[in-house]
Amino acid sequence: MRRSVQLALALALLTGISSADDLAHLRNGFSIRHDRREVVGDKTRLYTAGGFVEVPTEDIVQYEHDDTPAPAPELKSGKSIPEHVAEASKSTGIDPDFLTSVIHHESGFNPNAVSRKGAKGLMQLMPQTADKLGVRDSFDPAQNIQGGAAYLRQLLVEYNGDAQKALAAYNAGPHRVQQYNGVPPYQETRAYVAGIIREYNKKKLADQKAAKGGKQTPVNKSAPKSAAKSSPQPKPAS
Repeated sequence: MRRSVQLALALALLTGISSADDLAHLRNGFSIRHDRREVVGDKTRLYTAGGFVEVPTEDIVQYEHDDTPAPAPELKSGKSIPEHVAEASKSTGIDPDFLTSVIHHESGFNPNAVSRKGAKGLMQLMPQTADKLGVRDSFDPAQNIQGGAAYLRQLLVEYNGDAQKALAAYNAGPHRVQQYNGVPPYQETRAYVAGIIREYNKKKLADQKAAKGGKQTPVNKSAPKSAAKSSPQPKPAS
């Protein structure tokens, strides 16, 4: 677990977008796009446009050729992830802390992340979802975050601001939420929903403590409801 966390943190530093030719699929579910690779001791060094990342060779499940066209340079704004989050928050009305928590759990802040199912980028958009949202390049942070935030807004509106159902639908699909009339009984989905809400609550508690000059007040323990602004957004929940 610690090694996976360290890897995710390392990937978060790779802000450049690779015009890679291959994918290295890892045991933790991440995939790294890279131009070339070399074995250094018990590690494999994967070279990307942002430099390289070393991964324990035993953690690499397989390599796969990547036919994804190289992203067009003009689409890249050069802004930081927090700046893109702030812009998406402004356009969708969703709390930036909520979006940040989703990105953390989806990709570990790696704009090049590719799941085994084909979800891409910071908010792990599936190709068909990206197409519906008008996202031309899922590896472009600006497009990916804006698209993912827009999709989350749709789900929050559909579920009247219920963050648990919206997150479950984002992870497992709206049809599963409808099928089970709530969060489906999948371990992965339940852990996903609980993890994001726990992280979001932690951020809100820290904000409250800072606003009160160090004094902490209880957060709302009820299920998330619609909040201020034009679109529903989650409140802290247990």
